[in-house]
Amino acid sequence: MAGRQKTWCTISAMRNIAPTPPSSARRLRWLLALPKLGIVLLLAAILSLLWLLHRNEMEEERAALIKDVLWLEQSLRFHLNSNEEQLQQLAADLTGQTEAKKLFRLRAGHQLKNNPEISQLLWFDAQGSVIDALPTTTLPDQEIAAFGPPVAAKAFELASRLGKRYYSEPFFLEGNRAVVELMNPIFDEGQLKGMLVVVYPLDALLGNLVPWWFTEKYKVEIIDDNDIQYATKTNIDNKGSQSYEIPFDPPGFGMKLRISNYQNADNSLQRGLTLAIFALAAGVFWSLWIVRDLMKKRSQAEEALSAEHAFRTAMEDSLTVGMRARDLNGKVIYVNPAFCKITGFSREEIVGTTPPMPYWVPEQIEETFAQHQRVMAGNAPPDGFEITFMRKNGERFDALVYEAKLIDGKGQHTGWMASILDVTERNRAEEFARMQHEQLQFTSRLVTMGEMASTLAHELNQPLAAIASYNTGCLNLLDRPACDVREIRPALEKIGVQAQRAGKIIRRVHDFVRKSEPKRAPCALGEVIEDCLGFVEPDARKRRIRIECTIPGLPPIPADRLMLEQVLLNLIRNGMEAMAATPEADRVLHIATETTDSELRISVSDQGCGIAPEIRDKLFTAFFTTKPEGMGVGLSICRSIIEFHRGRLWAEDNTHSPTGSGTIFAFTLPLEAA
Repeated sequence: MAGRQKTWCTISAMRNIAPTPPSSARRLRWLLALPKLGIVLLLAAILSLLWLLHRNEMEEERAALIKDVLWLEQSLRFHLNSNEEQLQQLAADLTGQTEAKKLFRLRAGHQLKNNPEISQLLWFDAQGSVIDALPTTTLPDQEIAAFGPPVAAKAFELASRLGKRYYSEPFFLEGNRAVVELMNPIFDEGQLKGMLVVVYPLDALLGNLVPWWFTEKYKVEIIDDNDIQYATKTNIDNKGSQSYEIPFDPPGFGMKLRISNYQNADNSLQRGLTLAIFALAAGVFWSLWIVRDLMKKRSQAEEALSAEHAFRTAMEDSLTVGMRARDLNGKVIYVNPAFCKITGFSREEIVGTTPPMPYWVPEQIEETFAQHQRVMAGNAPPDGFEITFMRKNGERFDALVYEAKLIDGKGQHTGWMASILDVTERNRAEEFARMQHEQLQFTSRLVTMGEMASTLAHELNQPLAAIASYNTGCLNLLDRPACDVREIRPALEKIGVQAQRAGKIIRRVHDFVRKSEPKRAPCALGEVIEDCLGFVEPDARKRRIRIECTIPGLPPIPADRLMLEQVLLNLIRNGMEAMAATPEADRVLHIATETTDSELRISVSDQGCGIAPEIRDKLFTAFFTTKPEGMGVGLSICRSIIEFHRGRLWAEDNTHSPTGSGTIFAFTLPLEAA
């Protein structure tokens, strides 16, 4: 108000002033023009400064772009050269090897695993026929339209003539995917013996060899002289403000790497001009408002910081996970209330302590200290580790510990932060579940044995009846006046044979139903199959089912014999039950084995009713069954047993069945050292 009155008084006073002479008016205009000129000069200086800064920024961006492009080109060249050397070594090792194909698959599999940018590695003979390939023998250029000789064939011929590594021209496959092929000839005593071919999809080459941080800054393209794009990798699909091209050799053929930086959406010059105009217009009041605004923001920031601190404190106090922080020397610098509750020690009793800690178990000091040293060295397992701690009252408990680096506000590593869970009850629950599962397996064997009891009783009746018959015959011979001992010997020998037969049946049943811990030991699978056939043979005769089984010489495998018998018996009995409605002439159950380099495959095939598609996914679900009297645990237990042996169990349709239906249950077991 005072300001307005002052202005009004000034205006009134000016009205009473005499008119300014022309010279004074001219001088006043110059005086008023000087601030305008100063503002214009200031704006010009600001614009010039902004232009210079923008130009300098563009030059720095281009220098950084060229530097990064050269690094990327060197990185790609180094990786491709490394692959070439490995391919050359493989070509040299294949000559003169008796097991060259096995060596190829081993080395090629290793190279494909370590170099994901390679989609295929092929081995051709000198005539261009495929000897072997990983992961498939389908040639990548078989789908190319034939407008003359294929690109790959041309490269094959040039590599054979030149006698050295040669890259093919880039070409497109089905799906518009561009690839190049590296040809490496195999020579033995100057004669071409074959060709190793590596297939590089250009998009996979960029996807695997261009790091993620590079595409956060640049768009990477592979083009040729005609600006045809073969591959690209980018996070933002827009046109960059600057780009740089460099020849991509190898592979060459006019291909180039074009790297463009992303267009910066921020218009710093416009913001600067707006800020300058606003600053010149607002003047002192703008400065005051800025100071006032800064003070207000600072007050709000302090309040927000206080609220955030209170929130984080409340959150830490409500956690059930124990948190513990240690410095680089291992001294405890922080614990939360949950950690104190878990261990029973107060914060004052723990903070500031150094190893050995009060919650360490005395009899495990050495092991715990060794684990502490591994954590301090940065070798803590990323998935956490379990360790035994001791509460203040002496009670032991199992703790699951996750360690992570403690980073301060400056980004420096100052210690280690650990989250600690009390997993004692969880471990007890897992142990109880394991015991329950073992009991369920034992119960399943008893149920299987109970279902076969009548058949086994009939099987035992035959040797017992034979023993009684032979015994009666011996007594009758002894009653004769002229009894010859030599006539009694055959009957006694037959009695012994039948007694041994009955004993084997009883021993087999006893071993099968006996409860025992799973033990993996070298096991002859052929003997397991023979024992299972001995179990089911009476039931098969009763059902009029013919069992076909050829048991070749199989290597011993590390397995639990009783568990494998349980799996085979369950699968065989399921197959026999599935053929209840099959004509007698077609009731054939086939058991087959197949051995590969790394595993053993066993299959049980029936010619029964098959499995409906809607229930195939539920076959191995616990307590799911299609039998009126079934419990639904047989196949679930079978899968658990096979997975315990690090194998795989599955079911598929029997497409080779004469009846047009049937099922094949197959499982694999690894051929590993016991």
